[in-house]
Amino acid sequence: MQYPNEWLQGLSLGEKVASELRLKIIEGSIKIGTVLSENQIASEYEISRSPVREAFKTLSNEGLIRLERMGAIVQGLTQKDVEEMQDVRILIETFVMQRICQLPNEELINKLNQMVDKMELAAKHQDYVEFSYLDLHFHLEIILAANHTRILHLWNNLRNVILTFLLVATERRFTEETHEVSSLIEKHRSIVQALISKDSDYMEKMNRTHFEDTRKTVGNVLSKTISVDN
Repeated sequence: MQYPNEWLQGLSLGEKVASELRLKIIEGSIKIGTVLSENQIASEYEISRSPVREAFKTLSNEGLIRLERMGAIVQGLTQKDVEEMQDVRILIETFVMQRICQLPNEELINKLNQMVDKMELAAKHQDYVEFSYLDLHFHLEIILAANHTRILHLWNNLRNVILTFLLVATERRFTEETHEVSSLIEKHRSIVQALISKDSDYMEKMNRTHFEDTRKTVGNVLSKTISVDN
């Protein structure tokens, strides 16, 4: 699997290297325990060591590698990591949806409906790249609507890892778990309906249902590549 070129636009060289290495680690083409060196990656990408160092720092902060004197040791994602990221997403979006329940949200509803329509179109054309991008940005639009700087900062710390495992999971859904795609679209429509209702309890229920289902699906799809260690 290649990291989508359109997602690399506007990134620094270090961010591009981090994005491509992140995907290789999460999809399993770079195995857990592999030792990566700055010289090796710089040679592979035909670049200097400086952007590689930047990429390693980013991946280390995300917990995907551990920096040692011998090089960068690939840690990858454990099942526990995936579950904890879903826990954080539930906490963030439950808070956000309760917050925007009190605000005018017609513009948000229109945006979300358009995004779900585009997800349907992407599914029709088997475009897992566009589908996963829309999936992430559906949830990002909800978070942005809350106008909460610290929550957005917390989300942005997870964003690149979430987007990458969504890309891997969505590609496998499209090829191995096709029945999950239409179900996922309907779950997003249910979230929109919950926002329209402005019923905070109903919002929380729909949000938790969506993320609990997603937790199981993503865990199953990524089980072939992630570590089972805690």
